[in-house]
Amino acid sequence: AKMELTLYNSYSRKKEQFIPIDHKRITVYACGPTVYGPGHIGNGRSAIVFDTLTRVLRYKFKNVIYARNITDIDDKIINASNEENLDVYEITKKYTKQYHKDFKKLKVLSPDIEPFATDHINEMINFINELISNKNAYISESHVLFDVSSFSEYGKLSGRKIKDMMPGSRVQVADYKKGSSDFILWKPSAENEIGWESPWGRGRPGWHLECSTMIKKHLGEIIDIHGGGEDLTFPHHENELAQSKCCNNKKLANYWVHNGLLRIEDSKMSKSLKNYILIKDLLEDHDGEVIRLAMLGSHYRQPLIWNEDLISQSTKTINNLYNSINGLDKDINLNDCEPDEKVLKALYDDLNTPKALAEIFSISKKISKSQNKLEIVKTLIGSANLIGLLNYRSSDKIVKKELTKEIKDLIKERKIARENKDYKESDRIRDILIKLGIEINDT
Repeated sequence: AKMELTLYNSYSRKKEQFIPIDHKRITVYACGPTVYGPGHIGNGRSAIVFDTLTRVLRYKFKNVIYARNITDIDDKIINASNEENLDVYEITKKYTKQYHKDFKKLKVLSPDIEPFATDHINEMINFINELISNKNAYISESHVLFDVSSFSEYGKLSGRKIKDMMPGSRVQVADYKKGSSDFILWKPSAENEIGWESPWGRGRPGWHLECSTMIKKHLGEIIDIHGGGEDLTFPHHENELAQSKCCNNKKLANYWVHNGLLRIEDSKMSKSLKNYILIKDLLEDHDGEVIRLAMLGSHYRQPLIWNEDLISQSTKTINNLYNSINGLDKDINLNDCEPDEKVLKALYDDLNTPKALAEIFSISKKISKSQNKLEIVKTLIGSANLIGLLNYRSSDKIVKKELTKEIKDLIKERKIARENKDYKESDRIRDILIKLGIEINDT
């Protein structure tokens, strides 16, 4: 029987069987980075989660089209350009390049489509015009705003009631808004700020509008899966959903998938709190596979607590996986490696990577005792590759140390100590060898 795939749908707040709109064309969109600075590991988690999901979808379905955008116009980018004294275009080019470099090392495959917001200004203007003519948007002081009161389903995705969203007395509501929850579709740009000509004057689009427009252009009015970090549920995804439904008269996505946030020991990580770890800094000390494994060790919907132990544990685990196939993988054709049924079953159950990893580790432990080693190695590689691990040949990962004369002499001395049953001395020498990067297994 063909295994079914289930996903937790944030919109219905339950796990549902995944039924595509068109089995021959699965559409997935995930919110990508705003390129105003180097990416932190929270951005890395989201990229890895949706990369893993699309790998699993690609295994199950023929044709998956995955789009992940680049937000290259935003107030944060304008601020960064003023701070770094660089043109907006230079800022976005610089940090897009950095993201691509980081993601590649984390074994995050390139999306099929990577739309840039600034390439879609005309489409955004048309989208806004449609909303104005449908009476879902209004013009006020050179701004165009979405009228939340015109859309009765507003709040359904995040589970918020409009009256709960009313700002408290201390929050200043901009005087050009009719309702406090109304959000910006277009805003004016100052003379020295980046902007585009529009029917409402020179200005730039609101952030929420960008994704709705790019989805419509590249994937269609309704898509299978829309993803992002759970911090985007409100207001970003709520607003996308509202404007798309009002423009296209269709719901935007059938499944909303959100990953939990990453915390450093105890606080949400964000650039504004300055308590973030940059992906590029982490990659200076650790292989991308190690970081990827550390991310996949928690279920994607759970918060992930990041600490040093997590990384050192992952390093050990990756080394053990490579050691278990050491030398056995050199003649294997990677395209022949099929994943294990139990691993698939775990992944088809709302992308349960911790369970899939537990199965992967137990496969790797069987290799040394097995008569038919190659078959098990193939299953191990097929299973690990499916979630973006074991991308290298073991011979490239396991560094053969040159045995210097000093090391050879120490090994000899240790052997003599063992023969004389002087275990204290043999342990002392073993510790010296370990410091030199030589591990001895007495079999």
